[in-house]
Amino acid sequence: MKQVKFQIGKNGLTAGVIESLNNAFRTKRMIRVSLLQSAGRDREEKRKIAEELAEKLEGRFKFTIVGFTIIMKKIGKT
Repeated sequence: MKQVKFQIGKNGLTAGVIESLNNAFRTKRMIRVSLLQSAGRDREEKRKIAEELAEKLEGRFKFTIVGFTIIMKKIGKT
């Protein structure tokens, strides 16, 4: 199974990033999102990005932050 990875940089969460993630979650249940250091350095900034991402995506998600990576898992059906 091919792993799906995305990167978020200094431009943050753009409409294109949200659309690409929504498309990827149609076929995958777990995706890794790498945060470049220009996106946020401290843990609180990374948590805010992850929460905003989970809110903007279609569906319900839980996330785990490991270093500069957000691991997003879709929960529930569809």
